[in-house]
Amino acid sequence: MCGIAGYILKESTNASVLNNMLNALYHRGPDADGLYASGNYRVGMRRLMINDLHTGNQPLFNEDRSVVLFYNGEIYNYGALKKELIKGGHSFQTNSDGEVICHLYEEYQEHLFEKLDGMFAVALWIEPEKKLILARDMQGEKPLYYSTISSNEIVFASEIKSIAKHPRLDPTINSQAIWDFPTYLWIPEPDTIYRNVKALMPGHFLVATPQNIAVKKYPNNFYPGELPSSEEDMVHEVRRVVEEAVTGRLLSDVPVGAFLSSGLDSSIVTSIASKHLKELSTFTIGFEDLDDPYHGKSDESQYAAHFAKKLGTRHYTLKVTGKDFLEKLPLLVKYGDQPFAVSSGLGILSVSEAAKKAGVKVLLSGDGADECFGGYSWYEYLSNRLVPAAGEYENVSFQNFGVELEQRLKILNSFPAPKKAWAWHYYASESEKAGLFNKDIFDIPKNSLRWFEQFSKKKKWTAKEYITQDRQFYFPNEMLRKVDRMTMAYSIEGRAPFAASSILSLADKLPAKVLIKEGKLKWILRKAFEDVLPEEVISRPKHGFNIPIDHWLKNDWAFLMEETFSPGSELSKRGLIHAQSRQLAWNMLNDPQRLNGHTLFCFIMLNMWFQNNNN
Repeated sequence: MCGIAGYILKESTNASVLNNMLNALYHRGPDADGLYASGNYRVGMRRLMINDLHTGNQPLFNEDRSVVLFYNGEIYNYGALKKELIKGGHSFQTNSDGEVICHLYEEYQEHLFEKLDGMFAVALWIEPEKKLILARDMQGEKPLYYSTISSNEIVFASEIKSIAKHPRLDPTINSQAIWDFPTYLWIPEPDTIYRNVKALMPGHFLVATPQNIAVKKYPNNFYPGELPSSEEDMVHEVRRVVEEAVTGRLLSDVPVGAFLSSGLDSSIVTSIASKHLKELSTFTIGFEDLDDPYHGKSDESQYAAHFAKKLGTRHYTLKVTGKDFLEKLPLLVKYGDQPFAVSSGLGILSVSEAAKKAGVKVLLSGDGADECFGGYSWYEYLSNRLVPAAGEYENVSFQNFGVELEQRLKILNSFPAPKKAWAWHYYASESEKAGLFNKDIFDIPKNSLRWFEQFSKKKKWTAKEYITQDRQFYFPNEMLRKVDRMTMAYSIEGRAPFAASSILSLADKLPAKVLIKEGKLKWILRKAFEDVLPEEVISRPKHGFNIPIDHWLKNDWAFLMEETFSPGSELSKRGLIHAQSRQLAWNMLNDPQRLNGHTLFCFIMLNMWFQNNNN
């Protein structure tokens, strides 16, 4: 596990440039570093030691050192790949899982990434051809960003803050990304906060040669077979694939821990892990027991502690308050890397801090089960047959808890598919943003619903298509980004077994009827593990880790609203908001029909981001 950074430029730069880029990644790898140079190519890494503690420093090479690797991540199937490569005549110099990548290139060239079961961001240099290959894992667990300086010059790094240290970067802010931000709480990839920095998309690789730079996609070849025809066999198959994914992700030469809520997903991961590890630490967040408008009470930590006791883990319950999370806001800004307003990231920061104090360097997460197996609360309404409501409802979404559920469903049923996808899951509408932002700053921004229109041009989607879209869009952009950035803030490696390529492929094949059945979300996942989990875990409704953001902004965090929408704020100085924005923001926060706390938190985080990145 590490952070990587490098560049290919026609003109050489001072050695301090790469050092500055790597220093920005220190939190991703405080244990060691490594450098490599060849002609106009400069690359380096900061290493977090997880596996092969003694011989796993980078760069890694093939036998004649013509292939040079720097990479961030873990290759979970490296054992089988290594045996295959040794059988084919290859010799290894280290016990690092990443070394298989060098030898796989000799055998499969650019098709090698199809062989890798893991999470990774790769920088592969082919010395004879002066060719650079950057690649990112299928699911998008590990980040990788780049900026093309010219047709054959490129700067890349694991985080945007590292690229921003390069003097050749054009730091022009991406106004369209700012426009999209309050809709999602994050900037959808491949866009970033900088116009000239892009994310390499999940399941893609980039090839930079002396002639040009091209981006290509590679296929998911894991779980290529046909799905069993009977439901009983499907259940067994889900059990098998999930267990293999979890056990494969226990690879570690350092202590392992797990996030443990009272819910199904983390309980499955933890129960499997506890059977295979001699020692497992588990961590749960508990905070003020406020009524959460989605699912009731916020704090269910006592249930997690009870289950941890049954499993025999070393359990930690972290009791936090709004004040504790307030103190962590600067860290959320810093380690979010670019504007990022997913408030539940504050919980992951707290757990990661506790894990570091406990000597744990790897944390398992249950993220991804909802997107793969149909777990979000609104999924049960995707196939409703209510007569659509008549009229125009620009701002109504599932956030309108002041509107009766049946009426809300009727309204959403009147929307075309892209708008309905927004209304189920997301936040600021186009008109709300138009009211808060200063329209003079934006050159007629594109509608943020375009991200859904790219998924499908169909006017109506099936229930399965909404779930698939969440898996391909929401999961990597929010959940996996949150886990990676917030765990790495404390030099902890986060792993999400449900993000395994095999599970993603299996989820694509499962019919909607086994995802949501008999009124139960994630029916097939519950069925697959009903014999190993307590009944209270199997039957407990989806809760999630929900921050009472509206409550805090109206009370102890109210000063953040004033700071953000005041004439002296960074947003005001930059002309992004106008004089009337302040009152409109307060009106939105106190709207009795709609929860707008997350939307307004975006503006707070954007203001703080500009304070810390005053370009």
